[in-house]
Amino acid sequence: MTDEDEAFNEIEKQSMWRKRVVQAAISKNPYRNQVIEEVALEVEKLTGFGKDTIDGLTIYIRNMKS
Repeated sequence: MTDEDEAFNEIEKQSMWRKRVVQAAISKNPYRNQVIEEVALEVEKLTGFGKDTIDGLTIYIRNMKS
């Protein structure tokens, strides 16, 4: 294994560790999905953008739910 391979593996390992930490933090917040839905509902009330843009934003926001 080359030094470059070892470095890549280390970066990948650290990335996976960070991802697990973030997922654990998210799962501990019982209000997360409720807050995300509230944000999506408020975005739907915006009038400065077209309907397609608003719909796209709310879909994106709602996909953040765990």
